[in-house]
Amino acid sequence: MTHSSAVDPTRKENSNQANLSNQWVLASNNKGKLAEFKRLFAEANLDVTIIPQGQLDIEDAIEDGLSFIENAIIKARHASRASGLPAIADDSGLCVPVLGNAPGIYSARYAGEHGNDSKNNAKLIADLQLIRNANPDTPIAGLFVCVLAMVRHADDPLPIIAQGLWQGEILEAPYGDGGFGYDPLFWLPELQHTAASLSAADKNNVSHRGQAIQQLLKQLSL
Repeated sequence: MTHSSAVDPTRKENSNQANLSNQWVLASNNKGKLAEFKRLFAEANLDVTIIPQGQLDIEDAIEDGLSFIENAIIKARHASRASGLPAIADDSGLCVPVLGNAPGIYSARYAGEHGNDSKNNAKLIADLQLIRNANPDTPIAGLFVCVLAMVRHADDPLPIIAQGLWQGEILEAPYGDGGFGYDPLFWLPELQHTAASLSAADKNNVSHRGQAIQQLLKQLSL
């Protein structure tokens, strides 16, 4: 007995790549992140055009999730719904275990003003001072986290999730003129650099965002 609806067993369709537009919206208006994404996607030779949501007059989503994963998905769905295109979103930040993983998802507004890097860095230094005073010879561990969420459409029930973790130590004072956010305080003992003193290429090779993008690319190729 035959069925007209039978699927050809020799045909294999990639569920991650099927029906994807060659244009994706990047759900961020952060200039530092945009610069990093452009470099990383160019190096990966993705056959897609990445359009920052600001170019489409899409406002930032309301990030009311309680985790990096939740906020990344919220931002990706928001950008996809507003544009009608697949969207990719990044939610990232710095976690310091001795501070209960603060600043965490509130990294960009840790000092109360969104995106004020100098104030955020100053608050982190101040919040760690008592701990340093009590344990002056003990390095303070820090962890940069990046979660990427990619949705094919706004109501995609199976977002692609990729995560990168970058371990380092938190300095007492900023060092380096590159990068953004907490990069000047994020010391990498094995490289003898901060994230802010690395070249852009070197940073992309080891950063939390670079790791997450490599994970994403692997999942897209499955």
